[in-house]
Amino acid sequence: MTLLVVGESLVDVIEHADGTRSEHPGGSPFNVARGASRLSVDTELATQLGTDEYGSLLRSCLHDDAVMLSPLTGDLTRTSVARATLDAAGNATYEFDVEWGPTSFPDPSLYEAIHIGSLGTFLEPGASAVADLALSADVLGIPVCFDVNVRTSICDDPDLWNRAFARVCGYARILRLSEDDAAVLFEDTDVLTVASELSMDGALVTITRGAAGSCIAQGGRIIEVPAAPTQVVDTIGAGDSYTAAVLAWFSIYNWPDPADLHDTELLDLATYASRAAAITVARPGADPPFIRDL
Repeated sequence: MTLLVVGESLVDVIEHADGTRSEHPGGSPFNVARGASRLSVDTELATQLGTDEYGSLLRSCLHDDAVMLSPLTGDLTRTSVARATLDAAGNATYEFDVEWGPTSFPDPSLYEAIHIGSLGTFLEPGASAVADLALSADVLGIPVCFDVNVRTSICDDPDLWNRAFARVCGYARILRLSEDDAAVLFEDTDVLTVASELSMDGALVTITRGAAGSCIAQGGRIIEVPAAPTQVVDTIGAGDSYTAAVLAWFSIYNWPDPADLHDTELLDLATYASRAAAITVARPGADPPFIRDL
């Protein structure tokens, strides 16, 4: 069976610290779909693409990485864009020009697992349909992965992000946040506490912390994993590669219940995902690793 990834696709227009500019395929769900497929997971992406040149670029990338495309109703005439500005250390800040308005999705019962996240779970009118999909998958017992990706350049009101997060997090068996996501959603709360508390209802929770590594929690148990050694070119797509590797790990082991995982398995999972992220930050743009790289 196949992993279904749902959410936005766009082009990253990157302004480099030296004044040069480059363009790369992007969008968190788009990146996760490519990353999972490169790690030998049969993957389908349900997304909206424009009919312009950028849309053709995204379709070509999906084809090259063997990601099946499920075009959603309401395809766009103009592909969404994220403008990323890199500082001297390769860290990116974003401005978004994104549309997201699908009204229906593929039948979740046809898939092994569902991944949702980023602007697809926040921007209306599409976000409500994504929440309904997550509910349907949960009712059917199909594991849902939720990668939050708070983008304050789209909306700087934490209450709105909290409502969007609360609407779907209860359906997620796997949950990933960045350290920055946690700071918006759980102000003044230590990330280890956030991970522990979110995992108490049975979900597996990972929080990525850049150069500080990551932590993984399940049932209140927490394991911290250092970042894998790497040379940073830029940080674009690092969290998405981490998420894709988490999904690939679960696929390898036939989607075990997170509550059944022992500490050694949690450590193995987080180490695998950290290696995937480290490879990505050593490359320009969101260019996730292939399974041979790991």
